[in-house]
Amino acid sequence: MFKFEREQRIFEIGGIKIGGQPGETPTVMIGSIFHRGHRIVQDSKSGAFNREEAERLVTVQDEMSNITGLPCMVDVVGETVEALNKHVDFVSEVTEVPILMNGPSVSVRVEALKYAAEIGLIDRVVYNSVNYTLNDEEIASIRSSGATAALVQAFNPRNPRPNGMIEILKSGWEGGKGLLAAASTSGVEKQLILAPVLDVPSIGFAAQGVFLAKREFGLPVGTAPIGVIGGWERLRDLGRYAKKTCRAGAAALAQSMGADFILYGSLAKARDLFPVCAMIDATIAYNARTLGLKQLTRNHPLHRIF
Repeated sequence: MFKFEREQRIFEIGGIKIGGQPGETPTVMIGSIFHRGHRIVQDSKSGAFNREEAERLVTVQDEMSNITGLPCMVDVVGETVEALNKHVDFVSEVTEVPILMNGPSVSVRVEALKYAAEIGLIDRVVYNSVNYTLNDEEIASIRSSGATAALVQAFNPRNPRPNGMIEILKSGWEGGKGLLAAASTSGVEKQLILAPVLDVPSIGFAAQGVFLAKREFGLPVGTAPIGVIGGWERLRDLGRYAKKTCRAGAAALAQSMGADFILYGSLAKARDLFPVCAMIDATIAYNARTLGLKQLTRNHPLHRIF
């Protein structure tokens, strides 16, 4: 348990606060829907899906958020512009939480971003994401949309270690600007740094990257440590409940290093992950009081689950 010497910024996106010192604001939980392979998707090109099941999944995350005090967002995926627009329309109707705009290519993401601006959703949108491939065309498209929030992926293909994450955020790729500076030129004022996870062992890299990035930049930082657990071949040898418990452990490790948000994969995992992340949040917040920090909301797991 610790307090960063550097001042930590807190952003408000769609009514949700994210960032700050560990224990000041709750961890934001971000579940995904309509991702590749998601069984509720009936046609990935047109965006057709099982509406009843999709609404159930979104509602479960909202319910777990209300029970635990952990805020949430929805990572909305679409394989095409048509699909992503349709998916965003649906999610914006069934929940009021912020939406991550996620597609497989820049062209899909920026066109859907324009649509979000046209229908008045841009203040609820987080562009997912700015990364080392960022170019002038993408920068111009983000700026013209009016989007002010984005994930900034700290993946450095030349050096995936924690120091490489800091390097690409500060210095950039092949002589260009650092990703944070480049994101600023696109009009993104609310930069959420994402520490990458490539496989199960690299969850440790990501956790350290979270700590280093918060210490260096004072911005909200998070990671996505859950998805790689499912691809761990020898996990089955560890027992019936190993997958669920290891997912919880990965999230807890990231939180203990200061993570402000967790991308936890499919919304179907909400019931398993919200309770453990709420417990970790509450214990971090309780100790934060000994460091002179206070919770900035009464709707915090420390007050909701204890």
